Order: sequence, then C-alpha cells, then structure tokens
Amino acid sequence: MPDHEVFERHRPHLRAVALRMLGSAAEADDAVQETWLRFSRTDTSGVHNIAGWLTTVVSRVSLDALRTRASRRDQPAGWELPEAPDTGPDPQEEAELADSVGRALLVVLDRLAPAERVAFVLHDVFGLGFAEIGPVLSRSTDATKKLASRARQKVRVPEDALPADLAGHRRVVETFLDAVRHADLDALLAVLAPDVVRRADPVSLRPGAAAVVRGAREVAAEARTLSQQRARHAEPALVDGAIGAIVAPGGRLRAALVFTIVDGLITAYEVIADPARLAGLDVAVLD
Repeated sequence: MPDHEVFERHRPHLRAVALRMLGSAAEADDAVQETWLRFSRTDTSGVHNIAGWLTTVVSRVSLDALRTRASRRDQPAGWELPEAPDTGPDPQEEAELADSVGRALLVVLDRLAPAERVAFVLHDVFGLGFAEIGPVLSRSTDATKKLASRARQKVRVPEDALPADLAGHRRVVETFLDAVRHADLDALLAVLAPDVVRRADPVSLRPGAAAVVRGAREVAAEARTLSQQRARHAEPALVDGAIGAIVAPGGRLRAALVFTIVDGLITAYEVIADPARLAGLDVAVLD
C-alpha cells in the first residue's frame, strides 16, 4: 500500500491525539502535517506497528509545540469577554473537544507542564501504556507513571472525595447554570438567596453595567438576559478549593464564577475576568 494511503488510514487518530494534546485545531493540523512529512521521509519497512510509530511521532511533535507555547507564556495575552458570537474555534471543533475532553479539563491541561500534559493525555484519554509513553518523553516507565499521576492529582477531583457540603454546592451551581442557559427566571430565583449580591470585574461587563448588583430579582434578571452566551460555554469546576464554574469557549479560560452558598442558596457570586486574577486561580476538574 502506498505511503499516503497508509497515512490517511491513521490520520483521524493522529489528529485526535494532536487536538487533545494542543487544544487547537490549527496547531493539531500542523502537527499532523509535520508527522506526514517525517513519515514520508523515513523508511518504515521494518516497523511492525505503524500506528504506534505514528502516534509516537505526532506526540513528539505536539510536545515540541507545547514547549514552544510554554516559552511564550511570559507575554501577557489580551483578553476580552464578548457577548457576541465567538470568533475563536469554529463550533464543530469546539464541540468535538468539549465532548471528548471537556472545556474544564482543557483549561486545566493548559496549565500543566508539557511533559505532564502529554503523559496524562496519552494514558488517561487514549489508554496508552507507560512503556509506550516513556520513549515519547525520553523518560523511564516509572518516571512517566509518576508524571501522569502528578498531572492527574492536579486536574481531577473525584466527587466522592469532596466534603458533603461541596457535593451539594455542585448541584446548586449546576442548577444555576442550567437556569441561565434556558433563561428560566423561576429556576434562578429558586437557587438565589433574597439578598444575593453579584460582583464582577469591569472587563466582564457591558458599557454602563453595574459592577455590583443586589437582590434576587435584579440578579436573576441580569443573569437571564446577559449571560446565556457565557453559560453555553460554562462548566462546574473546583475554583480555589470551592465549587465554582469556568467560562471557557474552545477550552480557553475567559471567566470564572466563584459562589458563596449557604443552606442550598447562592448568597453571593463573583465574575472574575481580569487576566491577572484568572492566571492566579487554582482550577481543578470535577469527575
């Protein structure tokens, strides 16, 4: 079989690996193209497991891209939180990532060291053994296992490991987000305390909007009319050790919601969208 036909048989898998490694369709396509170039220039007649060989190559290419990205992190990014339709990844790409990985997990993965991210994705998402992942990272099997374990501890918090009150808080946050998505005023009022207070970073607000809103009906009305776009991209997450939510279109963190919940009602919440504040948050995924 000609090389290009062999490669095309494996292209969907290679793109899936690169996409989950990098969280960017454009970068994933570049990684797959580079993998094809290396494959086309290499004599693989003695390779018995082409799929494994190609996975190793695309993983190494993705690792190089992650390291390059990490080296540029010192440059601040310009963040906006538009209510208009997103100009980021197209909806189909975003849906693919969200369905297979989850927006919250993409956000957390983006905060891992490159080697941790590669070890975690290849093992926890694609089920590769540590003996297979080690050569990608130039690490021993034991060292690779430790990398993946360290990454897992950073990104995932099992619900059964949460205190009972936090598990209940998660249900309240999920109810709140669902009510916002459906513009359901009654459902919002059911989870908001009468004297609830909403605070927000100015960057998250439309011109003229108040930074502080008080009272259940006022907060619910604003949440229903202004936040449906954000809620579509929102997922519950552990934010600085408390149940919150992150807004992450395309897996890129744009805002975080931090809730205060008392007796099953939201008494306050804050919308954090300032880049410096977002960068300082400790975010973990809830399983």
